Amino acid sequence: MIDAQIVYDRAFNEGLKPDPLLTISEWADQYRVLSKTASSEPGRYRTNRTPPLKEIMDCLSPYSPVEEVVFKKGAQVGATECGNNWIGYIIDQSPGPALVVLPTVELGKRWSKGRLTPLINDTPCLKDKIKDPRSRDSGNTIQTKEFADGTGILQITGANSSVGLRSMPVRYLFLDEVDAYPLDVDGEGDPTSLAVRRTSNFTRRKIFKVSTPTIEGLSRIDRDFKNSDQRYYHVPCPHYHEKQVLKWEQLRYDNDDPTTTRYICEHCDGEIYNHQKTWMLENGEWIAERPEITKIAGFHLSSLYSPVGWFSWEDAVEQFIKAGDDERLLKVWYNTVLGETWAEKGDAPEWERLHDRSEDYKIGFVPEGGLFLTAGLDVQRDRVEVEVVAWGLHKQSWSVDYRVFYGDVSDKAFRERVYSEIMDRHYEHACGASLSVQMLAIDSGYATQDVYNWVRTKPMSRCMAVKGQERASVPLGTPSKVDVTIRGKKLRHGARVWPVGVSLLKSELYHWLKLGRNEDETYPNGYCHFPKYDTEFFKQLCAEQLITKIVKGYPKHEWQKTRDRNEALDCRIYARAAAIALGADRWSDRKWQKLAENFAVSDSASSDEAEATPPPENPKPTKSVTRKTRRRKSTSSMMR
Repeated sequence: MIDAQIVYDRAFNEGLKPDPLLTISEWADQYRVLSKTASSEPGRYRTNRTPPLKEIMDCLSPYSPVEEVVFKKGAQVGATECGNNWIGYIIDQSPGPALVVLPTVELGKRWSKGRLTPLINDTPCLKDKIKDPRSRDSGNTIQTKEFADGTGILQITGANSSVGLRSMPVRYLFLDEVDAYPLDVDGEGDPTSLAVRRTSNFTRRKIFKVSTPTIEGLSRIDRDFKNSDQRYYHVPCPHYHEKQVLKWEQLRYDNDDPTTTRYICEHCDGEIYNHQKTWMLENGEWIAERPEITKIAGFHLSSLYSPVGWFSWEDAVEQFIKAGDDERLLKVWYNTVLGETWAEKGDAPEWERLHDRSEDYKIGFVPEGGLFLTAGLDVQRDRVEVEVVAWGLHKQSWSVDYRVFYGDVSDKAFRERVYSEIMDRHYEHACGASLSVQMLAIDSGYATQDVYNWVRTKPMSRCMAVKGQERASVPLGTPSKVDVTIRGKKLRHGARVWPVGVSLLKSELYHWLKLGRNEDETYPNGYCHFPKYDTEFFKQLCAEQLITKIVKGYPKHEWQKTRDRNEALDCRIYARAAAIALGADRWSDRKWQKLAENFAVSDSASSDEAEATPPPENPKPTKSVTRKTRRRKSTSSMMR
């Protein structure tokens, strides 16, 4: 294999030659062939299929004075092929040392196999430009592609590898999905900064940053876009021909029916339909809001600009309707459809308001609407605290019980007593049925080995050890095995610990806690009901707030306590994680409805009466409850 320094020296000398006259968009139209395995529209690449990408690609061309191109985007706008065209152009027309960075090394390898290899194999002018992979010292591996004439080299790595980010100087740098990069890599700092330093030796460098944005204040692509000349694509109205930026606020639809979607021109109020987008895109233009910035070109393109046949305005409306009030789905929609950052709503709700709106149902009683029970347990030095929560349709919840058990969790007898009192207890339901806790989630952050000893003896279907992770990307991750043999092999049926995305779940919970009743006195999705607990419970529930801190020069969102005691908040988060583990977030409407039918109350009682009335001493099931219910029907049988 040729030494990297030799490759670099050759590439440097080649860089002294005059650059080709072709722009990247011209090269793509003339040479690029889209693969059948990697494209939904295989064949010759046509820039006029995605007109907004022409200027983005041409800013990456050698004769453009722009050094850095920032592309803040939604999904389905052609950004992937835009980057692929640039890589193909470098190999064919303007060789030099290049580096492609994906969020992880594994994703980098996938990109190399799924995108780069088809690009090279299916574009005739590139086939002979990369060394033959069949020879032993080919210089053609998954992560390294040496050019056949020694004029350049392409390396692929992940933002989680500090070694890959500081391997060699590069003239061309492609940073893909930068918002998915870790905040810090191996203690050496921000991965984007490490990668950009690799280009400092080249006066005619090119840097391409691409990503869908994420959270406001943390999004790298949003921050870089704000430091650019901020270009937006203006398209003409088919009626008035006045140009405008496509905005979500101008879309209209009737009765939650996506098929009625149309765009209202902000100049003439004329109705524009999705099929008219082709003409609009062909006649659009990029306009910079900060033209005084000449070295950094920033482009913003939402999915509303997606070509006809890819992602329509009707698709955008349909996804928005499906997201409803679910903050997690809305966040994804904002990021991937509008190409905008999502502002986290993390401020703590007012505990006084929650206390004042608590309801009159009896503690230890499951009101109408609760369909199954989970529990979250927080471990402290001298006690454990647990909340039992009932979950219902549309993620409504009812706090059923909150208990504190004093003792040492290292004591097996204490653990057994707590488990028995939580899991063996039957809670009376408003319909007369009897419910028990289906899943108990126990925090393993304190007295970790004692918690593992605890869950190890319990059925996995009813008890789980959890551990909070602040920067998790999902509410509940894949469990990891923690029991090993003397040889270090993990036991198949040993204890497991589930990672919980506590930051995500706290944001979700605090959004729900701020909800009030609808105008028609019904409850919105996610509404949280509470009995008449004391003030300390509500203070603990609202004991944290989301703040932004600057870490190594970059903003970082972090949950911070506003008071010492926050056990009630932790217990609720773990109870929610237990519900997710049972699959509640994946259940179909049909399954929820079937579950609800098992708890039907008589029509003569209103929902408010059912919540306010505790069960009688000798509860009798209503007519809608089957005979099995009279024998103390359990939720486990109802959920099957």
